[in-house]
Amino acid sequence: MRRKGALAAGLLLLVGTACGSRLPESDFEDRPTPTGRQAAPIRVGIVTSVTSPVGGSAFTGPRDGAKAYFDRLNAGGGIAGRRVEVRTCDDGGSGVGNNECVHRLVDEDKVVAFVATTALDYAGAARVSHARVPDIGGQPIGPAYDTYPHLYGIYGSLAPRTGTPGWDGKLYGGIEVYRYFKREQGARTAAVVSYNQSASAAYARLVARGLKAEGYRVVTEQVDFALPNFRAAAADLKEQGADLVFDALDTHGNAQLCKAMDAVGAEVTAKVTNVQNWTSTVPEDYKDSPRCRNALWATGSSRNYEDTGHPAVRTFREATKSLTTHSQWQLEGWAAAMWFTDAARACAPTGVTRACVDGFLDEGGPYTAGGLLLPVTYEHLAQPPRTRRTCVSVARWKDGQGWVAQGDMNSTCFEVPQLSYSP
Repeated sequence: MRRKGALAAGLLLLVGTACGSRLPESDFEDRPTPTGRQAAPIRVGIVTSVTSPVGGSAFTGPRDGAKAYFDRLNAGGGIAGRRVEVRTCDDGGSGVGNNECVHRLVDEDKVVAFVATTALDYAGAARVSHARVPDIGGQPIGPAYDTYPHLYGIYGSLAPRTGTPGWDGKLYGGIEVYRYFKREQGARTAAVVSYNQSASAAYARLVARGLKAEGYRVVTEQVDFALPNFRAAAADLKEQGADLVFDALDTHGNAQLCKAMDAVGAEVTAKVTNVQNWTSTVPEDYKDSPRCRNALWATGSSRNYEDTGHPAVRTFREATKSLTTHSQWQLEGWAAAMWFTDAARACAPTGVTRACVDGFLDEGGPYTAGGLLLPVTYEHLAQPPRTRRTCVSVARWKDGQGWVAQGDMNSTCFEVPQLSYSP
């Protein structure tokens, strides 16, 4: 499902002012540097739940990808001769910690923008929006990117974003992934496994509704977030005859589910996971479950990070070759940093301000980060669309080959209904 991960976006264009009006102070925070003076760096912030209940490396991919992009950018001279200075903050996966990070980066460090935000609890989102700081390419773990202006999630949004999630508190997503597996793999019975945690459970409800709308027989399994019993869930989905398994779990949870599936002899056509688990660590994460490992499929809205035949992916991989692992979230963090850079370059002649960067994103058409993303758009629709043509990126894990793309994401598209759910 394209729009929301397991774990889902915002705008204001500064217009000319009439005589006697007063512009926000943020418009003057970053004037062009006079000739002969050293150019001040452009400061951006990255908030990541590095330490959180789901583990130390669960959310670091977007941050690492964004930092790699900025390192390469600075090595090449930066933006109009100005280097990008990255200020990072670990919010600890808590709302309190997130608010502290937002306060420090917005009010003390005075960052021009946030990039690749990946927060388990984005409690500071309203404060970021109120300060008119553009948040670019964040991961929609919660509903913030479909709620507030000035927040631009990596997958886009059609919602009004006036302070209430989606439309009257309802978010919407398509069923293109389920249609793909029904048509391409002939699947008919699907299981959905989630945690009893709000974001996970909400996403699982949407998955189950979408599967039913596409005509699947659906089996739902929910495990405790703190003490999950994956073996019981695996035994039940085997008994129910599931040939397709979806999840709203993190990497560790997926690995434990797969291990349990192999242990009870549950063989499926496809074990479908989300973009967070689209990583190079599959051999280690799933070392105890070879059958399930080779049934892993991942879907998302960005080009497979192993598709080095594409020049933008090749550049990403070359710049990140020093990293010990690779992931789809790293690629999306890289794309978020590219997005900010394109905005900053457009603003450089008059000044890289919060307002100018925000205006670039507001006015810009569909964005693809050089082909790394399916076209990302933002609109303020008064009513949610009933149907939408959506595309999907699909890859399958194969031992010895890694993640293998299944067709081209720009042509794997379907006209599908949009279903509502409560975040």
